[in-house]
Amino acid sequence: MILPIIAYGDPVLRKTGIDIDINYPDLQKLIADMFETMNNAKGIGLAAHQVGKSIRLFIVDGSSYEDDEEYPELHGFKKVFINARILEENGEAWGYSEGCLSIPKIRENVNRLPTIRIKYCDEHFVAHEDTFTGIPARIIQHEYDHIDGKLFVDRIKPLRRTLLKSRLNDISKGNVDINYKMKFPLKK
Repeated sequence: MILPIIAYGDPVLRKTGIDIDINYPDLQKLIADMFETMNNAKGIGLAAHQVGKSIRLFIVDGSSYEDDEEYPELHGFKKVFINARILEENGEAWGYSEGCLSIPKIRENVNRLPTIRIKYCDEHFVAHEDTFTGIPARIIQHEYDHIDGKLFVDRIKPLRRTLLKSRLNDISKGNVDINYKMKFPLKK
């Protein structure tokens, strides 16, 4: 089932996610619904916060870029991250234009470190500890921010964020043209 994506301004996007266990109600259905929702919106990552659940769960799927020669590391990159914790971030920060399904029509340059080591459980609650680099690391870091109550606009320069304020307010009010279901906190 395609779920509405929560828009910028909703308090759930600012909450720190809580850990869950294997008994979380309808977890497999939630994960399946999140993949369907993300794919419908043409995204490559989605956190539970973005569908109204403040839990430590996010998904990634780079398969739409599998044939793109610029991103060979996204081939087969489809994962579920539950109760994730980034253990280490390394390298020299690099900028990349990021966007977010909760903040449609806005892309901004965000600096992140290129290598991460992360521990997490998959959808079957099998524990993993993996290292990711490049674009996969960036996608994970972006979604990880969501489960910590952060957004990519928090990572841009204050002046740039100030310049975006009216556009962000418009998104909260539903004054944005999108082709996927959204829930706007200030829409009347």
